[in-house]
Amino acid sequence: MPHRDSFGRRGSAATRVAIGCALVLVAAGCVGPLATQTPTPSTQASASGSPTIGPSASPTATPEPPLSLALPLTRDARRIRVSIQPAVPATGVGHLTVKVTSLATTRVTELVLRWPTPLNGIVFLAPFQPSSGRLTDALVQPWTKWVIGPGEQGEPAGTTSLGWGPLDPGATLTIGLIATRRASGPVAFDLQFLAGEALLSTEAGAPAEARVSIP
Repeated sequence: MPHRDSFGRRGSAATRVAIGCALVLVAAGCVGPLATQTPTPSTQASASGSPTIGPSASPTATPEPPLSLALPLTRDARRIRVSIQPAVPATGVGHLTVKVTSLATTRVTELVLRWPTPLNGIVFLAPFQPSSGRLTDALVQPWTKWVIGPGEQGEPAGTTSLGWGPLDPGATLTIGLIATRRASGPVAFDLQFLAGEALLSTEAGAPAEARVSIP
């Protein structure tokens, strides 16, 4: 009997110790890892919502206006100052006066004006009014060439090039073009200024190209 009582008391004490340890472990587990547990991805998604990824916007190229010209690949760093004065009636014949002042220190041997050839169907530009009398004055013409591209010197297709010159440093060249109205209504077009086939520069250093508007 004493053996059983002694065994029972030791068993009860051991059982109490085991239960107490178990409670301590459970309590430690509740305070430890569970308190620092990070939310699972599904918990975060439900709390913040799933991100929506839409298609990326692609840039849209701005279309060129009618009667525009592509910029030549060859550039000339020499600078010029340009003024353009159109005086074209709704019908009949008028003028387009272009003044070009050289800001360079070297001579521009040939100054070339270039515009899109389709302009001819609306306003026809020419260095003179065609007539039988002008044919006899060909040797004293102030212009050096008049080419509808493509030309032998590299004039692009769809362009008309008119050469004048020379243009000395600091000098101003006044070019009077005859403008014959062939269609009514306003028109705007690109006008480029080149030294041969190289695009000159403006006073600010930009490509020497102007947008001319005729009412």
